[in-house]
Amino acid sequence: MSEIVSIVLCTYNEVDFIEDSILKIKEKIKNLELVIVDDDSIDGTKEIITKYSDNEKIKFILRKNQSGLASAFVNGVEKTSGDKIGWIDTNMSYLIEYFPKMENLLEKDNDIILLSRYVNGGSDQRPLLRSLASKYLNIFCKIIFRSKINDFTSGIFLMKRKILNQVNFVGYGHGDFFIEFLYNVEKKGFKIVEIPYIQEKDIDPIKSKSAPNLIKFFYLGIKYIIRVFSTLLRKN
Repeated sequence: MSEIVSIVLCTYNEVDFIEDSILKIKEKIKNLELVIVDDDSIDGTKEIITKYSDNEKIKFILRKNQSGLASAFVNGVEKTSGDKIGWIDTNMSYLIEYFPKMENLLEKDNDIILLSRYVNGGSDQRPLLRSLASKYLNIFCKIIFRSKINDFTSGIFLMKRKILNQVNFVGYGHGDFFIEFLYNVEKKGFKIVEIPYIQEKDIDPIKSKSAPNLIKFFYLGIKYIIRVFSTLLRKN
């Protein structure tokens, strides 16, 4: 019997994307366990998830009076039972087609497969400010960590469960939690493979939850930089 693949989705007001993501994940990933963590959406997202969560392959975690991507992801991982664990943004269902290839690569003595915008064949088609900020943040991480990893912040991955025996997710913050996780995975000597993908333009950048305006965009960038330095100082 093939190994169970656990995929974690974190949602908050994703009514425009959640059903498409669920259907594509079910189509592309065999022997699936889908764990959806919702931070008490108010736009109809919960109702759509509930429609599918009577399936034994889908677990629905509803969080009330809690918020935050990192803590939601950690809550989801805690509920997984799969031999392989992955994550994808709910509004990036066009990338689900990569997961069968990522599964195959895990069978070849690799430990974690990352989708990367910064290897040959990858690119970032978002507006110039966002794409340049992301590119140079990743260059900064690569230099500070003396790392071979090119994309610390795409966050789209599939890994073997055994990694969790040695590396934990530090569940606070936004996408910066994944920077710290990858740094520690590499430091422990796990085999990391990056495969290229093209990040498409945001469907509606005005609705961005992470950086809806310039002030929050730069504030988030500063928090990411602080997280890089705190990662170096933290004992693991």
